[in-house]
Amino acid sequence: MTTTVQEPLHSGFDAASTAEDVIKGIDLTGKVAVVTGGYSGIGLETARVLRAAGAEVVVPARDTARAEAALKGIDGVEVETMDLLDPASIDAFAERFLASGRPLHILVNSAGVMATPLTRDARGYEVQFATNHLGHFQLVARLRPALREAHGARVVSVSSWGHRFSPVLFDDPHFEHGSYDRWIAYGQSKTANILFALALDERGSQDGIRAYSLHPGSIVDTNLKKYLAEEDLKAAGVLDADGRTVLDPERQLKTVEQGAATSVWCATSPLLADRGGVYCENSDIAPPMSAEEGREWTLRSRTPKPGVLSYAVDPVAADRLWELSERLTA
Repeated sequence: MTTTVQEPLHSGFDAASTAEDVIKGIDLTGKVAVVTGGYSGIGLETARVLRAAGAEVVVPARDTARAEAALKGIDGVEVETMDLLDPASIDAFAERFLASGRPLHILVNSAGVMATPLTRDARGYEVQFATNHLGHFQLVARLRPALREAHGARVVSVSSWGHRFSPVLFDDPHFEHGSYDRWIAYGQSKTANILFALALDERGSQDGIRAYSLHPGSIVDTNLKKYLAEEDLKAAGVLDADGRTVLDPERQLKTVEQGAATSVWCATSPLLADRGGVYCENSDIAPPMSAEEGREWTLRSRTPKPGVLSYAVDPVAADRLWELSERLTA
């Protein structure tokens, strides 16, 4: 596998740019997009902006009634049934999409969970790893024919600064032997998102499939905070002492509109036409971050410094994760 160059492009956008800013002037008429998690938070804004630019948008959802209600004001978005923790459901969704005969130009893997108590799916897999990575891995694998048919497709995986919490724990990814830590589990899953983009781009670029991962920013107004107490959010600096949302894009504390920007930029920017496998922040390619800088970063002492740790863009780890994921989703 080739080494991905994490070198900012100086895109002209910044932390305060919104999804509407980055898609300005881009016409997606005739393009087809699938957005997981496209009915809440940054996924909903991503779906809305892609649809407004002319794309056909499909939103797979476990709770279709909730998705239809959330998307009611957006004309022409299709809602389909799919549960990322149910392999048969993923296969069924992919089969229906492939049967439609449509190419797939954009796939945004935006659905996810964060900091959950130890929970396992029906296979015994830890839920954060299973939802955030394995479900999307299987979805991409099943949709590969439609991605190839696009003759220029992009797969965008929403990762996080949280990848700094942990590399992939190849010897115990489901915490069957070691003690469970919800933040290490989250970090592992987010590192997996970055490694997956690297591995997919290496394997798909010859077929016109490019892949990207990203940190959207810290957006408190999403369902990701479901398992966090208000005191946790205050300690992390995303709520003030009175419980009000803190907005400061330079510190990555963003609105939903700002949070969706990098997903949309990765999915549509002409600047990325010949680049793939990269991890992005603030609608640009993020620079590398040293291990020492990574150790200094914690959720409670967040720094505006962007960057990706070397273990998350390690081609050897990316290949190892690909092989593991194939076994776990076979």
